Amino acid sequence: MTDESHEARRHFGPGVNSVPSDHAVLPFVAPCRSLNLTAPLTWLRLGWDDLVAAPWQSGFLGLLLAAVGFIIAVLTWRLGLLALYVGLASGFVFVGPLLAMGFYSISDQRERGRHPTLAGSLRAGRAYLRDALIVGVCLLVILLVWARAAMIMAVFRPNDAFPTWHDLIPYLSIGTVVGAFFCAIVFAATAFSLPMLLDRRADAITAVVTSVNATLRNKLVMLVWATLIVIAVLAGFATMFVGFIAVLPLIGHATWHAYRHSF
Repeated sequence: MTDESHEARRHFGPGVNSVPSDHAVLPFVAPCRSLNLTAPLTWLRLGWDDLVAAPWQSGFLGLLLAAVGFIIAVLTWRLGLLALYVGLASGFVFVGPLLAMGFYSISDQRERGRHPTLAGSLRAGRAYLRDALIVGVCLLVILLVWARAAMIMAVFRPNDAFPTWHDLIPYLSIGTVVGAFFCAIVFAATAFSLPMLLDRRADAITAVVTSVNATLRNKLVMLVWATLIVIAVLAGFATMFVGFIAVLPLIGHATWHAYRHSF
């Protein structure tokens, strides 16, 4: 793909090769494709190829992202919810989007036939950081509301020192429903929004609305993709954050290919 056609795709999407006029703008919701149920496995395979092709670049970004998550977890464990709020605000909103953009940029550079560099990836992320931060702030609000909802859920917790499973059913059931609701919102908003900011000249709101629309139009496929992400994240936790150094880059690169296959 030439730089001219790539620039056109940033405005209009795949298959458009003409340079846009000044009044041409991206639609409020970019059209998406219908996905095959096995598409998530393809995304993971392509993401693995990117990880193998740029191991130290991806590994370095994965190490930084894992370190941010570990620091937030430790501070929350030691200092309570205030540390969680501060950690989310500083680490998740400001560091997370920049590092995520780095993964997408590595995959984008490989897709365009270029040798991926860490400096180029960070520059690409910094160029679109403003809109990425807007998305991050919106997600932070959702996560803080989620944290508050989790605290309210304590009223359903049994008062007995040793509750039975029967006593725990209402608490666990309601907690699962509430958690799944917030997870679905976060997942739908982020499934394609950050890669879209890097690939096209879209604003944060357009990217989020487009991501939600594409997720709703491919519910079953995205459910499979979300399940694979959860399994990968659990594997990272099982290895005491060490696995995140490989898991997070893999998910990041695969997310780029999920976006490219969807639009």
